[in-house]
Amino acid sequence: MMSPPSLQDLEAARARVYAHLRPTPLLRHPLLDQWLGCAVWVKHENHNPTGAFKIRGGLNLVAQLTADERRRGVVSASTGNHGQSMAFACRVHGVPCRIFVPLHNNPDKNAAMRALGATVVEYGRDFDEARERVEALAPQQGWRYVHSANEPDLIAGVGTYALEIFDELPEADYVFVPVGGGSGAAGCCIARTGRRAPARIIGVQASGADAFARSWRGPERVDGDRVATFAEGMATRTTYDLTFSILKAQLDDVITLTEEELREGVRAALPLTHNLAEGAGAAPLAAARHWGPRLAGRTIVCVMTGGNIDLATLRRVVEGG
Repeated sequence: MMSPPSLQDLEAARARVYAHLRPTPLLRHPLLDQWLGCAVWVKHENHNPTGAFKIRGGLNLVAQLTADERRRGVVSASTGNHGQSMAFACRVHGVPCRIFVPLHNNPDKNAAMRALGATVVEYGRDFDEARERVEALAPQQGWRYVHSANEPDLIAGVGTYALEIFDELPEADYVFVPVGGGSGAAGCCIARTGRRAPARIIGVQASGADAFARSWRGPERVDGDRVATFAEGMATRTTYDLTFSILKAQLDDVITLTEEELREGVRAALPLTHNLAEGAGAAPLAAARHWGPRLAGRTIVCVMTGGNIDLATLRRVVEGG
């Protein structure tokens, strides 16, 4: 079992991350305060160059590859945001990059990865089938396989946004963060615990992709047979060793949301924050709405993890409202 990153690893990652991007805004939106009935700060990871938080992990990991790993190139599986992170970081450092995505994946994310120089291969019915294909091929081809969750350097990189949250708002009561592979939530837990901050970290999942929630609540880890959510950033049907071990020990609670609640979050983000959020990125807003009155008088942070929703999905979400 690999060791989780420490607070010091997150702090050290800042130099590698900030060499290529700036800290993202932590903003108040008065209309959002009214909608949720409490003081809400939104961590706008959707303002990153790739439109998502994952870019931080790629920059931290690729910067530390050995010369041999850079020569061989990297390969990973993704529904898009992790893939863009790896493609961006590999372009910066001159490393060949291959990303496997599910069939019928978000076409805008596929195009963005190709524009960043990655070779994109479509395979399988969902993320986990694409991942399994990569895990079979990587040893044969000699590629450096980068798992989207079981990588301490990825978690340390994305954890830099959590450090930014606690730098600005050390007394926050709650941080709501979506859980797919779990790297973002794990980074939040490590930063919170290391800083001895009082915040409770609340994970958010889609009810149609809730293997993590059921595993976290229950006595043993479980897998799902399929995923049924438009929020591809949370569309995983299994848990991953490193992130699950961190979250099982340190996450304070997990909320599962219906597809309509997730759609409502995307719709609410537009007029209340003037930001376009993808399903996973809007999930923390929807989760805070789900909890409702129990947040009265509290200061909360919602991590808007990404804004990469394609037009066809956005049209369905908006028209459905």
